[in-house]
Amino acid sequence: MKFFIIAALVAFAAAADYAPKYEAPKYEKATYTPAYAPKYEAKYEEVTYAPQPYSFGYDVQDKESYNDFEHNEKSDYNVVTGSYRVALPDGRTQIVTYKADAYGYTADVKYEGEAKYPEYVEKQYKAASYPAPAYSAPAYKAPEYKAPAYVAPVYSAPVYKAPAYSAPVYTAPAYKPKTSYVAAPSYKAPAAYPKY
Repeated sequence: MKFFIIAALVAFAAAADYAPKYEAPKYEKATYTPAYAPKYEAKYEEVTYAPQPYSFGYDVQDKESYNDFEHNEKSDYNVVTGSYRVALPDGRTQIVTYKADAYGYTADVKYEGEAKYPEYVEKQYKAASYPAPAYSAPAYKAPEYKAPAYVAPVYSAPVYKAPAYSAPVYTAPAYKPKTSYVAAPSYKAPAAYPKY
């Protein structure tokens, strides 16, 4: 028995040494290049342009939307100057003249006209006077009813039949004398009581 156990252990150890060893698969990035792909690499470079002189101006006057403003600006290579004008709701016109250069932005603000704040007056409503409505009485026709014609009901006197009863037939009961009676109980006189 010991021989079989030792032989089994030796066989198991030998099989463990010869077992194949597997490694985890390694995945590589696919490098597929289609035939129509370009043969060069794209390079992106930031394009910068030298500052250019410019000037523009526009104005808007729209009475329906109460828009009234104007803007003008010009620049040589280093200094930007301009002005804009806006009509304010209080009736004044704001004029801003500005300059922007290497030292920063400076603005000069002026106002033309005088601010007006009209006093609010609440509207007075008058009650409308309407004439009293004239209603004419409606003309109704008198209803025409026809008197209903009633027919006097006709009753027929009921006919009753006298009930017919048949006299009951009674049979005299037949009594049979009882032949067996229960014997009257017999009592024995008690024996004389012993004297103590």
